Amino acid sequence: MKTFIILGAINAFLAVALGAFGAHGLEGKLEPKYLDIWEKAVKYQMFHATGLFIVAILLGKYPASALLSWSGWLLFIGIILFAGSLYILAVTQISILGAITPLGGVSFLVAWILIIIAAVKLM
Repeated sequence: MKTFIILGAINAFLAVALGAFGAHGLEGKLEPKYLDIWEKAVKYQMFHATGLFIVAILLGKYPASALLSWSGWLLFIGIILFAGSLYILAVTQISILGAITPLGGVSFLVAWILIIIAAVKLM
């Protein structure tokens, strides 16, 4: 529980900081297409930081749930792969990095499915 609260808070903090950096530090330095990619990374990082808080709260009630633990780790991995690859893509414009992004998306999807399964089994 504590781990996912900390990871959620760190990622929420980073999403706010990176969002501000994108809006103020990168404006005029990147093409609009790449600023949009940066913004998408910020949004998904924040959405899934919130997901980490949800997992932490659920683990507080169901601490022995492997489904919830796996969900939290997959959300964290998804943030790194999805948002991380988009941040790097936006700044470097190396398009091959876009091949990593779907792996993060799959991590997000599996994490949310695990939460659904945990809800059906535990609640």
